[in-house]
Amino acid sequence: MRELPSGTVSMLFSDIEGSTLMLSRLGRRYTEALDKHRDVLRSAWAAHGGTEMGTEGDSFFVVFPTAEGAVSAAVQAQRGLDTQPWPGDERVRVRMGIHTGSPQVHHDDYVGMDVHRAARIASSAHGGQAVLSSVSAGLARGALPDGVGLRDLGSHRLKDIPEPERLFQLTVDGLQNDFPALRTLGAATRLPIPTTHLVGREEAVEELVDLVRSPEVRLVTLSGPGGSGKTRLATEVATNLVTAFPDGVYFVPLAAATTPEVTWTTLGDVLEVPRSSRLPPRLFEQVANRTALFVLDNLEQLSDADEVVSELLQAAPRAAVVATSRRPLAVPGEHLYPVLPLGLPTGSTVAAVERSPAVQLFLQQARSVRPDFRLTPENVDAVVAICRRLDGLPLAIELSAARTRLLGPQALLRRIDTTLDLASMSRHGPMRHRTLRETIAWSYDLLPGRHQAFFRRLGVFAGGADLEAVRAVALPAGSGDPPSEPLDLVADLVDASLALVSEAPDGEPRITLLETIRSFALAELRGTGQLDEARSAHADHYLEVAESLRVTRDSDHLLALGQAEAELDNFREALGWGLRHGGATEGLDLAATSTALRLSTSLGWLWYTGGYVIEGCRWLELALERAGSAPSGELAACLGTYANLLIARGEADRSAEYAMQSLSMARAVADEEREAFAMGVLGTAQLHQGDIHSAHRTFEESLSLHRRIGNQSRLTRALGNLAGVEEELGHYARAEELTHEALEIVREAGDEHESAVQGQNLANLLAASGRAEEAGRLAQSLVDQVVRLRSPNLTMAFANTYMTILIGLGDPVGAAHLIGAEEAMRDRLSLPNPYRDEERAEAWTAVEGHISAEDWAREIRTGRESLVEDLLLGLDDG
Repeated sequence: MRELPSGTVSMLFSDIEGSTLMLSRLGRRYTEALDKHRDVLRSAWAAHGGTEMGTEGDSFFVVFPTAEGAVSAAVQAQRGLDTQPWPGDERVRVRMGIHTGSPQVHHDDYVGMDVHRAARIASSAHGGQAVLSSVSAGLARGALPDGVGLRDLGSHRLKDIPEPERLFQLTVDGLQNDFPALRTLGAATRLPIPTTHLVGREEAVEELVDLVRSPEVRLVTLSGPGGSGKTRLATEVATNLVTAFPDGVYFVPLAAATTPEVTWTTLGDVLEVPRSSRLPPRLFEQVANRTALFVLDNLEQLSDADEVVSELLQAAPRAAVVATSRRPLAVPGEHLYPVLPLGLPTGSTVAAVERSPAVQLFLQQARSVRPDFRLTPENVDAVVAICRRLDGLPLAIELSAARTRLLGPQALLRRIDTTLDLASMSRHGPMRHRTLRETIAWSYDLLPGRHQAFFRRLGVFAGGADLEAVRAVALPAGSGDPPSEPLDLVADLVDASLALVSEAPDGEPRITLLETIRSFALAELRGTGQLDEARSAHADHYLEVAESLRVTRDSDHLLALGQAEAELDNFREALGWGLRHGGATEGLDLAATSTALRLSTSLGWLWYTGGYVIEGCRWLELALERAGSAPSGELAACLGTYANLLIARGEADRSAEYAMQSLSMARAVADEEREAFAMGVLGTAQLHQGDIHSAHRTFEESLSLHRRIGNQSRLTRALGNLAGVEEELGHYARAEELTHEALEIVREAGDEHESAVQGQNLANLLAASGRAEEAGRLAQSLVDQVVRLRSPNLTMAFANTYMTILIGLGDPVGAAHLIGAEEAMRDRLSLPNPYRDEERAEAWTAVEGHISAEDWAREIRTGRESLVEDLLLGLDDG
């Protein structure tokens, strides 16, 4: 067996671009070209210390001791290929990729992610192009051959590689250095794709691009009224800055964000970071070293926008922010850029008028609904008057031009003049705001009465709605007209540019309103005196959705989780309205409070398993504060749910207190389901308090009650609870018997989430009873399922179990990594572990003698830099 370089090496992959087509063109002479290609490349490999690992057809895998050697070999090879005469006057174009890492030597070969990364980099290149990873580029930069440079290609996503890779291209004097975009999954950039050309903003785009490029400018705020085109302008500016920010340009839509937590979660979604990394400080670690541009869109409704932007800029010192807002952010260093209306027409001839940006936009939008529309001497005066009357505001022009499908410019102008002029005289505020409002009002006023009622009620939805929700909440009732299909009504609103329809993940339509238009709809709804009734219907519907999802998650956790998160903004809207509108004091709507109380309780599973423990506690606390004389059964359920979340927050004493209150109320109203649940929470709190014998008695009683009730999903949790105490008491046989009974129930029911929970419990039991190898096999079989379920509490519990297993299998390093990663995950979720010191001490006692204290502490710190999910998947691969 040959001796291979070990440690840090540089890997080069290469192949011929278009080799199959070349074979068809050259026929028998292809082998001659292939042999010459191999001679040129092998000469270069040998000259710079390369070890050829494999050759398949026209491809090579070569390993070099240094990055400088790999780069020099690539340069020599490309130069040799360029000067080589080829059969049939062909040109052999070879693409190359270089990455430096520490792959594992295994059976006369190299294995590991570094090998895959090098291969993916090579496959992203074009013929004649050599692409390097950031590691290789950094190592080789100071020793490049004469006439050779590095071109930064920015961050890119590579197939099967989770994190983006910053890539560089070798530029060689005398050779081709300009190539198409890399064949990657795309640069690490997330921008909306405009459907139309930006009109009339060329000067503004140029000014803003120069401003944002300036090293001393880190925050630019585009300010102006709603409908002035801030978002579209920000998107265009960002598109022109992609190459200036090699770590990505990201558009972050924040119209639904009213709290910093939702803002950070949305940013995390855009960055596609793992769910457990979507809140500070872990989120800040994701952006800390990025030379990136963040477009934060629609910040005006976020009361803490100044603090959010300041924190982001501080956390990402190499990043810049372009914000859109109707008001300044008042952040130090902020550069305000007012977004003015489009330029109005001057002159009266068709040629002169067509040069106006406002008219250009009108024509663009008119032709999108009426392709044959033209500016003529007959209609030019009316078009000029329309643009002037709308004050050059883009949204107003777009909404008006959409009506050219039905109306000519003269008819359009008459309706604007008679509708807007009369209505605007009774309104206050800046003219541009009144003009925009009246433009929306005019489109609204053209709708039939039923459509208007439908549109108004759509305003109560946050983040859009599916057809079922629209039918339940927004369809007008009591008009005496025959029932309408919501999709037909929506189509009319879309034609009027008052609504948008997108495709949900399940393929069904989802209806949304732009925030400006939604505000108008809500104002109109308030004016009819029907706002509270519509909000009540909205809250009632989403209570039904939440209660339905609570049932669905027992059989399909992932489906329920996906649907719940799609409606999260609507849940928040319903909770916020119910808790503001309702209350225990006289004059407030107790029914609204009851709805909010039940809704926050029904979402308890989402708060707990979806990683929303902190938010869930906040809603439940508000609901309990306003509960007043709510029915005891509802209070008992809310108290029990809150007590359960408090355990996840590490507050066992408070949890026990609320669980006792829930238990007493449930017993008072003879509600055995809630009584049994409260006992389960109380027993868990007692266990966390260290009162194991009380917990044992409570769980025994809870199990008996669950058996009598017969709710199978709740029964499995009761079995698991008691099994955990039996395990603590050393009654392993009894614990295993209970756990197997629970597993049989959940497997028969098809409950994937509870199956993973009980499987994790069994693995932990096997490890605790000294059956580490058996526990390891079981745990390994569960890894994919646990990670796929995206439940932070389950993931952390499973990591703790796997840590115990690794200790039993003699792998203290792997165990230390999991300890560090699990602790970091808790910190990111703000979920303290009151037993952390005790658990660390127990783990150290188990590994002492197998690893030094210094190495143990270092490996735990190393683990904190990894995600639990990545470590678990790595163990599974192993």
